[in-house]
Amino acid sequence: MLSLKNEPLLIKEIVTTILNKLLSLSVGDTENMVGLDVRIQEVEMRLCLESNDILMLGIWGMGGIGKTTLAKAVYNKIRSQFEMCSFFENIEEDLAKKGLIRLQQKFLSQLLEEPNLNMKVLTSIKERLCSKKVLVVLDNVNNPSILKSLVGNQDWFGRGSRIIVTTRDKHLLASHGVFNIFEARRFSNKETFEFLTHYSLKHRVSIDDFMELSREVLGYAQGLPLALEVLGSFLFSMTREEWRNQLNKLKCTPNSKIQEVLEISYDGLDDKEKNIFLDIACFFQGEDKDYVIEILDGCGFFSLSGIRALLDKSLITIYSNKLMMHDLIQEMGREIVRRQSLQEPGERSRLWFHEDIYDALKRNTASEKIEGIFLNVSHLEETLEFTAQAFPRLSKLRLLKVYKSKDTSRNFKDTSNKEKCRVNFSKDFKLCYDCLSCLYFHEYSFKSLTSDFNPKNLVELSMPYSHIQQLWKGIKVLKKLKFIDLSHSKYLIQTPDFSGVTNLRRLVLEGCMYLRKVHSSLGDLKNLSFLNLKNCNMLKSLPSSTGDLKSLETLILSGCSKFEEFPENFGSLEMLKELYADGIALTVLPSSFSFLRNLKVLSFSGCRNGFVTLPSTISLLSNLAVLALENCKRLQALPPVLPSGLIKLDVENCTSLKVFSSQDLKSLLPTWDLEKRRFKAYHYYRSFPALYAFIPGSRIPDWIRYQSSGSEVKAELPPNWFNSNFLAFALSFVSFPQFTCIRFEAFASFHRTSSDNSPSLDISTGGLMHIRTKLESDHLCLFGFPLPMIIPYSHMTHIKVSFKLSGPIEIKRCGVGLVYNNNEDENHSNLPMIKFNPLPIESTVVLEEIHEGETSGNGCSNNVDSS
Repeated sequence: MLSLKNEPLLIKEIVTTILNKLLSLSVGDTENMVGLDVRIQEVEMRLCLESNDILMLGIWGMGGIGKTTLAKAVYNKIRSQFEMCSFFENIEEDLAKKGLIRLQQKFLSQLLEEPNLNMKVLTSIKERLCSKKVLVVLDNVNNPSILKSLVGNQDWFGRGSRIIVTTRDKHLLASHGVFNIFEARRFSNKETFEFLTHYSLKHRVSIDDFMELSREVLGYAQGLPLALEVLGSFLFSMTREEWRNQLNKLKCTPNSKIQEVLEISYDGLDDKEKNIFLDIACFFQGEDKDYVIEILDGCGFFSLSGIRALLDKSLITIYSNKLMMHDLIQEMGREIVRRQSLQEPGERSRLWFHEDIYDALKRNTASEKIEGIFLNVSHLEETLEFTAQAFPRLSKLRLLKVYKSKDTSRNFKDTSNKEKCRVNFSKDFKLCYDCLSCLYFHEYSFKSLTSDFNPKNLVELSMPYSHIQQLWKGIKVLKKLKFIDLSHSKYLIQTPDFSGVTNLRRLVLEGCMYLRKVHSSLGDLKNLSFLNLKNCNMLKSLPSSTGDLKSLETLILSGCSKFEEFPENFGSLEMLKELYADGIALTVLPSSFSFLRNLKVLSFSGCRNGFVTLPSTISLLSNLAVLALENCKRLQALPPVLPSGLIKLDVENCTSLKVFSSQDLKSLLPTWDLEKRRFKAYHYYRSFPALYAFIPGSRIPDWIRYQSSGSEVKAELPPNWFNSNFLAFALSFVSFPQFTCIRFEAFASFHRTSSDNSPSLDISTGGLMHIRTKLESDHLCLFGFPLPMIIPYSHMTHIKVSFKLSGPIEIKRCGVGLVYNNNEDENHSNLPMIKFNPLPIESTVVLEEIHEGETSGNGCSNNVDSS
């Protein structure tokens, strides 16, 4: 019989048990919550619930992405496995209202289920919980002091405890030592449609309306659950006319509920980080990260650390080194700028919409508050006057860009009104240069920059398609200037004195067709890494100081049809990696050319006078991977030894090429360094060409032993063919392609003896042929085909190779040969076989190239780190 004293405790225990069971069962409701089950499973894996270790997990992502929903679902599912549990919400609000001590007291009170708990010392949490297995979720944490005061160290809690923190700030987690991080992700398109289907069924929306509305919502929300929930809850209850009208409104005025949630992350930034965020949202979405860092550093924003903060708070992402931003995040940033002055655009800090800019300049209402103007003149319907009255007032102007859309024709000869720039500069036009970091004028109409041009903070000066004849007179000391672009400025005759811009990194003079002289101060540009002089038709040479460009990595001279000679000290360009000199008039290379030891790409395609042969010293360019000599009509012979690292040789349409023996071709293949390539496995076998050559001719060399007409060749392999000297298969075919870009593929199928019923082993390889001009005759394509070294080939006795080209192109003949080191012949009976740890022959994996220095395989670790 139970005593009255123990009865309340017993009742509490029974109620708690039943409640835990109900809560764990309630997770079944999440089956109707799109995409949640798979995310719960991923979080559970990271929690390692079978372990008795104490573990902290961060759930990180942008606002509205579903962090809280996911954390609640996980909490409800696993809470029955713990002695004490707490899902702690509204933490930031409680901290602001009640302070740290009261926050700790509330936290401990929830865990211990003691409403009247009186906590007097900070050590109480550790003292009360160090022996308890607890589950704690701290939701929406943005202040590091919260983590320090509530879950300071792992030894505050008992064995098997789990602490989950949801946050928008990845740095907050890292600073507390939480590196086990689950990144909450947006809905896929499929999940989005599934999510919206619930609203469609609820409001009985027709199929046609559902498809149209769903596509609109998908484009707007881009998988953000909050936006989908907000829009779905009211758009699907409207008529077609109403929701179309509402969607048009959203393009101008963001939804306040969505805006409010997203803006929380912005509010947590410091002033410089806010400026960086607004600049990206208004001007630099999709731009190269390194370029943006340079521009914003010129504004004094410490942008490297600022961009890191934006990444940590999920406000931006970086993809292929470009700064990317969810459309709703971008719209949030632009709305913050709009709110600075709803009625008067000229009172805002940033202007990007052409109508707002036109309005501010036309009515002369542009104020000193403006920091940036990006005007796309392609959208202007009337000519806009840049007058002397408007711009001098803009004393805080940092960024000024007048440009045309990338998809608009940039043909300088097109003088139609539609293509002409619709900005007119008054004769007395002036700018305030004090803060200017970026200056970009498309079709700048003056012959030179104004005499007062002296922007000390300028990082970029771009004036494509300008009327500039002389950029500036004398010396301009611009220490921060990194980029100059005067491309297609057809009136430019000579470059300015560069001695005052010694930090310049990129110089683009492409299409300056009357440029005759490059100033001798070019050599002062010790930091210049990129120089583009493409299609400077009148340029005959470069100054001797060019050899002093110790940082130059890329030089483009293609289309300089009168360019006759390199400086004799050209080989001093020790960092040069890419040289494009197609169509120049060069006949002799300087003797120092062989010193370009870092050169990887060399293109002399279509040289007008052309080489009869290349110097033998070209073989010293050990890092040269691509040698392009297409359409060099006078080329008669290649050097006896080609660079050891050569991967691609293009000599298409070299109609005078005669001295090119089969041994020349064969000598190319063994130079490929097999040790520098390794392979990792996926789901089917694939290899990569080791060398690719495209050569005039209709005969496959005799040393490619197995040949056949058509696109398929079969062969019985010699005994002991796969030995320690084996390098690769040489694959070849003859064709007469008529297209500019052709994809070729080869499929090799290996078979065992006819008495063995084991399945065949199939491997594929392929690549692209870029044919720049129409071919005049049959061409031979030759490429090396190395074998992945993790597969047992020694028992393979037969091979079949099939070739395939894109488009209706006939393969006239094809062949396959075996290539061995040290020019061994095919009598291999005394050579050792290659040894390896074989995979089962039934394995199906894909072979993907791993560059030297990378690790292979996934690797498993007890420490999960997704940061």
